[in-house]
Amino acid sequence: MKIKVDKKDLVALLSKTQNIVEKRNTMPILINILLQAEEGHLQVFATDLEVSLTDQATVQIETEGKIAVNAKNLFDIVRELSEGPIGLETKSNNRLQIKQNKSVFNIVGISPEEYPVFPTFKTNDFIEVNPEVLLDMIERTIYSVSNDETRYHLNGVYFEKNTVEGRTQFRMVATDGHRLSLVDRFTDDETANIINAGVIIPRKGLAEVKKIIDFSDQPIQMAVEGSQLIVKTGTTVLMVRLIEGKYPNYQQLIPLNLKKTASINRESLLSSIKRVSLLSNQKSKGVTIALAKGKMEISSNNPELGDAKEEIDVDYTGEDLKIGFNAKYILDILNSFSDDRLSLELDSQLSPGLIRPENDVDYTCVIMPMRI
Repeated sequence: MKIKVDKKDLVALLSKTQNIVEKRNTMPILINILLQAEEGHLQVFATDLEVSLTDQATVQIETEGKIAVNAKNLFDIVRELSEGPIGLETKSNNRLQIKQNKSVFNIVGISPEEYPVFPTFKTNDFIEVNPEVLLDMIERTIYSVSNDETRYHLNGVYFEKNTVEGRTQFRMVATDGHRLSLVDRFTDDETANIINAGVIIPRKGLAEVKKIIDFSDQPIQMAVEGSQLIVKTGTTVLMVRLIEGKYPNYQQLIPLNLKKTASINRESLLSSIKRVSLLSNQKSKGVTIALAKGKMEISSNNPELGDAKEEIDVDYTGEDLKIGFNAKYILDILNSFSDDRLSLELDSQLSPGLIRPENDVDYTCVIMPMRI
């Protein structure tokens, strides 16, 4: 392989691969990416066997060929070079030479035949998704995904399609057992019925979907084929292996008929909880919320650090109530939307709380209480 490629095109290609390559060395070969030059294009392949990405850029090819090289090493070198064309050439013993003006780097690669078989797909049944809506749905759910690998089916976001009053509705749900976030969005795309059964998309896959939306100004297309989610935009193709298993009945976690509702300024609650939680237990992050007519008191107590208390004005006329929550969980929710006001619905000290932006009934967050 011997090619010339513009730095900005090569950096754009390589940056998309950095979070995909396997860094934990369970399979050392997965820290590499595959570069393939043919028919006027340089194509890059990256996979950790669960999330796979391929993209391409137009280049000048003197000799076609391919090689697998360490993704981070190549990216770090290319990023530090000057703007303009860069020469890439394979040498003997699977070495890749990177050359620009008087700079020459030779990095050790591996034979392309050793690189894992890259996943493929046959389907043409793609639906076009509004990237802003998809990004919004991901950001409102991904923070609730479980990190507990023994509960593998909770390590992703559940994505399903419903029909409500004759319209197609997409839903994303995530829970780790301590909190739940659910968001619904309608689509008028008649091809949306090609996605039938609900699927569980792993957190890493969704993070990469989010990343390519941020990178691209092109439409986003999605399809599900077998146990794989395929997302396309421009020349980028992302393939995500779906989590197998049955997602729990999340509807059981959503409390109904909560009797106490407070209307709260989001910014006031956000800044108060940030400050008060500084003196909370560093492990449990517990804060106590006490509601009374027209006011909310937020407090924390840690024998090793001290205590803190703040009061904010709220629109509340119900009975007095004191309840404990994990401050981090509340902050995650508040950071996921920018609406000025939210509603906090409660029932008792031992019942889950429900938080919603006041102007978006299709976004629901449930948070379990803590003992106080």
